[in-house]
Amino acid sequence: MTPSELVWRVTRDVCALGVALGLAGAWLGGAAGALGVAAGIALALGNFRWLVARACASTGAGGARAVWSVGAGLRFVAFAAACAGVLAAGWAHPVGLVAGLTALPCALVAHGLRSARQES
Repeated sequence: MTPSELVWRVTRDVCALGVALGLAGAWLGGAAGALGVAAGIALALGNFRWLVARACASTGAGGARAVWSVGAGLRFVAFAAACAGVLAAGWAHPVGLVAGLTALPCALVAHGLRSARQES
């Protein structure tokens, strides 16, 4: 599986899981819960896509280690600032945000297990 196929499949699965989580968040937490889930999904996918793009770009470069470290630091700072901004503005419920953020690891683990099962 190529990196672009993995990114597409993970994005598709995270969005599908996000719809289910968003409905649950809207039912339990109202608009703030649904917006929290949506913000978590958007932030997790943006972070994941940025990570994959930088990883693919740095695999062919010779001295990319310092650039990778700076890029990873900037990615974490941007991610933390976006999370803090969403929470500070009061648009999203913190539990909804965390629920949205957990959708990506669940999808990645599911794809990893599926891939391992197909190889053996």
